[in-house]
Amino acid sequence: MPRLFRRLLPLLLLTALGVFLWRKIGPTLTGLGPLSAREPQVTVTHNTVLTQVEALGKLELVRYRFKDVVEYKKSSKYPFLPDAKAALIVGGEAVGCLDMRKIRPQDVTFEGDSVVRVVLPAPELCSFQVDHKQSRVFSTENTFFQDAQVVDEAYRYAEAQVRRSALQSGILAETQRNAQLILAPMLRTLTGRRVIVGPALQVPAEGRKL
Repeated sequence: MPRLFRRLLPLLLLTALGVFLWRKIGPTLTGLGPLSAREPQVTVTHNTVLTQVEALGKLELVRYRFKDVVEYKKSSKYPFLPDAKAALIVGGEAVGCLDMRKIRPQDVTFEGDSVVRVVLPAPELCSFQVDHKQSRVFSTENTFFQDAQVVDEAYRYAEAQVRRSALQSGILAETQRNAQLILAPMLRTLTGRRVIVGPALQVPAEGRKL
């Protein structure tokens, strides 16, 4: 028995030494291995090209916000299949503005020493869009794996409805009123004169002669 123990003693010592060394340097060697897990590296390459520079002269004067529940239904190509449906809760906004680049020199006239008359361009609906942060899809039915397409079509319809609702709600008239309220005091301060701000006068068309 002592002889067997003496024979096994070197093997036990080598085994213990191997375990000790593996605990000390094993994690480092594992990290250097080709199959070891590592943090993914992300490389991004940009090649941005400036394609156009556009001068902006639009003065935003009013913003309308809308909330709508849209139920969009699209008939199927095949009569035996049910219609696709999507229900959305949509938030949208429209902005009324004046394009100040359209003011011509003849649109600004001085009347005596105390009055300035400014003819403004026609008000415009300069933007209308769906606010996706304020919108969500409530439900879809019978889309047959075309949810994205049906929802996208519903959002396009909702965006067109934002434009119609803004015009029907009088956004252009509100833009005109705000232009007079904002620009008249500003120009009066700059010129020291009484300022009259208004739209171009519409000359009535001549009646048709019989």
